[in-house]
Amino acid sequence: MGELVVGISDLKVSNNPADSMVTYALGSCIAVAVYDPAAKVGGLLHYMLPDSTLDAEKARETPGMFADTGIPLLFKSCYGIGADKRRMVVKVAGGASILDESNFFRIGQKNIMAMRKLFWRNNILIDAEDTGKNFNRTVRLDVGTGRVFIKRAGGPMEAL
Repeated sequence: MGELVVGISDLKVSNNPADSMVTYALGSCIAVAVYDPAAKVGGLLHYMLPDSTLDAEKARETPGMFADTGIPLLFKSCYGIGADKRRMVVKVAGGASILDESNFFRIGQKNIMAMRKLFWRNNILIDAEDTGKNFNRTVRLDVGTGRVFIKRAGGPMEAL
């Protein structure tokens, strides 16, 4: 109970209304927050790369590292504690270009595209987002209310 910290390549799910989940310092990484308001089930994923084919062994060990393994695991984990896909509210943040000033690697953009492609294939709509640009973000999900908050570098915590 309390604050659950979601690290890089990690995910957490909860049906305890006293819990909140937070992930810090999203640069090119993406946070996916999902919530079922009827079941009061929430989950938060912090993935760092778009495609697990880059390293299949790492994907087996740490599925939260990649969009294509982490996002399905997030949803399945929420379903396992009572969530229903039809009721899921989805909010996302991250995908910035922080260290890639030349925009050569475009990891943030690739992360955003991988997420959108996966959601599109699975009939999942994004309810709110704050993606791209060139600043870090912190994301918090309140399991009791389903509210998602975002803090942009140097700014206040705001509802997403």
